[in-house]
Amino acid sequence: MKTTIRDVAKKANVSVSTVSRVINKKGYVHEDTKVLVNKIIEELGFIPNQLARSLTSRSSKIIGVIVPHIGPSFYGELLEGIESQAAAYGYKIMFCHTQDDPDRELEYLKFFEQYNVEGLIIASNFSNRDLLSDLNIPVVTVDHILDENIPSITSDNVKGGMLAAEKLISTGAKNILVFRGPSFLLTTMERTIGFLKVLKKHELFADIFDLDLINPDAKLIEKVLVNNPHVDAIFAFSDTIAFVILNILQKIGKRVPEDVSLIGYDNTPFSKWMTPSITSVDQSINFMGKQSFINLTRLIRGVELESLHDIIDVRLVERTSTKI
Repeated sequence: MKTTIRDVAKKANVSVSTVSRVINKKGYVHEDTKVLVNKIIEELGFIPNQLARSLTSRSSKIIGVIVPHIGPSFYGELLEGIESQAAAYGYKIMFCHTQDDPDRELEYLKFFEQYNVEGLIIASNFSNRDLLSDLNIPVVTVDHILDENIPSITSDNVKGGMLAAEKLISTGAKNILVFRGPSFLLTTMERTIGFLKVLKKHELFADIFDLDLINPDAKLIEKVLVNNPHVDAIFAFSDTIAFVILNILQKIGKRVPEDVSLIGYDNTPFSKWMTPSITSVDQSINFMGKQSFINLTRLIRGVELESLHDIIDVRLVERTSTKI
């Protein structure tokens, strides 16, 4: 049978409230009594109920994190950044993936409310944004802007698109393809704006194709590449898409970068291990995760943010998939 707080109180010959004060480190308890209670807690293997403690102290030290998918690329690195920063502050994270399903979002909102989470980080499109205010907790979004009044952390996607265009143009590219994410995403729109802005300045044009960033349609990509034999440059809006493109280019006999220069996005760890290694736009995903947690804890403490919408700088990491 599970040991309860009453079992500890009975063996220590003290009240339940005294044991509670020792556990929560609140209120006066004689030092000898503290030592005795902690000793018995250890002997009995008593594990305090974190939820009950949070309701008493009004501080659960738990934050919720919502992502649309779980994977080793963008969201995996983002979660690592959030979790490492949370650990440094003595917080735990409770993360959930919604698969962009509004019903799952509702389930998790109820779940977070039951567990008295102190704040919420959202890295998805989130359909039920109108219900966020009902939680009555601080919210920070990452890689998305859900509402002008909800603080966000995003990278400079317009600059990322511009950097990719400038690099491809420097290789002498004339026949350019873009494989991007869904057009309704803010990140997709901003990268497209930056990329086309530079192309327009050089009187160049690109054919654009929308794909799923996580599970790109390889058959569609192959059809496009086969039907565009003169392509000499490709910009992919994720490294995952770039990996698929590289594989297909090699399959149809195209050399990278001799025939086609290729640029990805995110600068994930795998990009440097591919052959050839992938030139990619680095948007400091881990840092975005850390900064989102820092901003959230500031809101939890009632500190006003200097900027409601932080934009993190990006850089182009050049490797061997593009001509020098």
